[in-house]
Amino acid sequence: MRILVVEDEPELLSVVARALREDGYAVDEAADGADGLYKATAWEYDAIVLDLMLPKVDGWSILAGLRKVRKSPVLLLTARDAVADRVRGLDGGADDYLVKPFALVELLARVRSLIRRAAGQPAPVIVVGDVTIDTGAKRVARDGQNVVLTAREYAIVELLARHRGAVVTRTRIYEHIFDESDDSLSNLVEVHVSNVRKKLGKEFIATRRGLGYVIDG
Repeated sequence: MRILVVEDEPELLSVVARALREDGYAVDEAADGADGLYKATAWEYDAIVLDLMLPKVDGWSILAGLRKVRKSPVLLLTARDAVADRVRGLDGGADDYLVKPFALVELLARVRSLIRRAAGQPAPVIVVGDVTIDTGAKRVARDGQNVVLTAREYAIVELLARHRGAVVTRTRIYEHIFDESDDSLSNLVEVHVSNVRKKLGKEFIATRRGLGYVIDG
């Protein structure tokens, strides 16, 4: 899952981005509103963490521009706890908000919740045949036994499970598991998928030749 964090306070940006990466996400960063608006509208993110008070372009304008072209769920960060600001953000297309200062564990929980709701799966557990995917704990089990996956293997499993029955292209998978700082080769998607099949069964992920991958079960 790929997240964009738009925050102009360098220390907070670094802390939030690091926490998200440690939780298994690919993370892009933007330190001002202009860069944030460009990235938010140029790529499809699984969630966007957006500060309201930004230089160059404020968070309100980013939200308005984003909603013209993207449905990415947005978590607003604001130092202003006024009801009017919260209402303006929610009415403007934000999905949730968090008032500064906040606990990182709450931010991570809210991001997970946004991603689940955006996929139409509010429950944190997804069951596919004999495989159980706990998106809250980011754990996968097969026949009740925990299966150890790398962060990117898990990201592929969660992405395909959230779009169960639909073909997900290699390009989309690549864009959702690698962030802007990665220079990995796109054929690594095939390598990760192959490793998942070794751990969860070769039939768990089906290949649609020329199209991409799908979980049908």
